[in-house]
Amino acid sequence: MNLDLTAQDVEFRNEVRAFLDKNLTPDLAAAGRLATSVFIEPEFTLPWQRILHARGWVAPHWPKEYGGTGWDEMQRYIFASECARAGAPGLSPMGLGMVGPCIIGYGTPEQKAHYLPRILSGEDYWCQGYSEPGSGSDLASLQLKAESDSDDYVLNGTKIWTTHAHHANKMFCLVRTDPAAKPQMGITFLLLDMKTPGIKVDPIITLAGEHELNQVFFDDVRVPKSGRLGAENDGWSVAKYLLEFERGGGSSAGLEAVLARLQKHVHSDSNSDMALVRRIGELSMRLEAIKTTEQRILSDLTSGQPPGPAGSMLKIQRTELMQAIDEAGVSSLGAHAAPYQPDAWQPGANAPILGPEALVTGMARYLNNRAGSIYGGSNEVQRNIMAKAVLGL
Repeated sequence: MNLDLTAQDVEFRNEVRAFLDKNLTPDLAAAGRLATSVFIEPEFTLPWQRILHARGWVAPHWPKEYGGTGWDEMQRYIFASECARAGAPGLSPMGLGMVGPCIIGYGTPEQKAHYLPRILSGEDYWCQGYSEPGSGSDLASLQLKAESDSDDYVLNGTKIWTTHAHHANKMFCLVRTDPAAKPQMGITFLLLDMKTPGIKVDPIITLAGEHELNQVFFDDVRVPKSGRLGAENDGWSVAKYLLEFERGGGSSAGLEAVLARLQKHVHSDSNSDMALVRRIGELSMRLEAIKTTEQRILSDLTSGQPPGPAGSMLKIQRTELMQAIDEAGVSSLGAHAAPYQPDAWQPGANAPILGPEALVTGMARYLNNRAGSIYGGSNEVQRNIMAKAVLGL
């Protein structure tokens, strides 16, 4: 694959840079640089999403007929890289990256007409109702009950690790509609309103001290059957389709930006340990390999097709590289990796010369991203998928 930029690519890159220079405000850029996970508070992401939506650039990976850009693989790579380089806040992946493509693939014409424009504009902010206590990587064992009652389902049970449920006004949710069927055969995929009576959201504070996760309780919650995506009891097929987008969507552009800042610090510090310098070089080579893999599957995403087992490969590679970069970042900070080290903000006898972003986010990123090899299906599960789907084992 040729990753060299053509004259047209350079022209497009300059167009993106000019757009970012004009529209990315200092507050939005600061929010992007201070991010400790892929989820940033909607007070920053939604204004940026509206700016991108107005320009027609909010969903580069969607088919053009549903609001995508029509860009080729290199243009999407350039756009993601330039946004990351400039510190643009990443948009919430739940709507644009996950349920949106799923609605394109499985939704009725009415569902597409209703939901897709609202996802693009940010009017609807989504969360994911998949995991339950005792049903994480073994997702097919989920027990949230949905009983049919005329034109509604009545939900009782709970979901856990629900990212940004305290912000979301919509949820895509897996429910148990046939408890007598085999685990995968009795599940239905629902789209529901978080303001429906009977829904309660309790916060879960992470080890990093952040409120990103929640547990959601359902007490006789009535969800119209018109919110069902796909057929009743065939939600497992929809869920697997969505998970391929979750695992294979996005890009390594954010990792590239973080690694570039880490490289700059390590190479500028005359006291840097040579083992750490070599380690950074090895991480750079791994990143180049991932970027090439991403380029190979981007065309499938843009045509609305899931990435298949390549999504599992990318999920493993990205999350494990992310954790390795975090570990190297904490090593480079040394004693100043603690959450609050005010003496490290200015050069001193024992303090590194670092910007505030590294000091505020270094340890928080490390703690938050430990979950990266678990969420979206643990990396052990992804290796099983690859063994079966790719190697035929």
